[in-house]
Amino acid sequence: MAQALAMPVAPSLSVIYKSGNTHNSLSTTNLHFPFPTPHKIGGLSIRCARVGGVEIPNNKRVEYSLQYIHGIGRTRARQILNDLGFENKVTKDLSEDELITIRDEVSKYMIEGDLKRFNALAIRRLKEIQCYRGIRHIQGLPCRGQRTKNNCRTLKGKRVAIAGKKKAPR
Repeated sequence: MAQALAMPVAPSLSVIYKSGNTHNSLSTTNLHFPFPTPHKIGGLSIRCARVGGVEIPNNKRVEYSLQYIHGIGRTRARQILNDLGFENKVTKDLSEDELITIRDEVSKYMIEGDLKRFNALAIRRLKEIQCYRGIRHIQGLPCRGQRTKNNCRTLKGKRVAIAGKKKAPR
């Protein structure tokens, strides 16, 4: 028994609008939105590879493409390739089997949402126990010993001018 593949139906939207020539006439127009199709070059179809829930770029080498995943940096990307014994080729040249093995290897690490959730819980714990680092997080100041007189504008935010504070003339 041959099973027929159902072609996806393009979603459509009916728009009802008032036409300008008469006072109470309404017109209807159907708009069709086709599904995005992969780019075709000859017989080759190019699609974005999804690894770890993130679409990684096709036109870059795998080592750099993996770095688009939150939680995978340069060192870990190289480590993944070494563990799998893959050469560092362009992502679009990977076969399906190679993509599946990369997905399995990446799933062993804490990435994306899990990593963000873990970090947020760690910071929340520091805030609850009111330790020095927690207090610095609450105040929006650096907590790893940096100086605050001249720098740390990204944490403190934009400068706020204080009225009447000028240097006294000598």
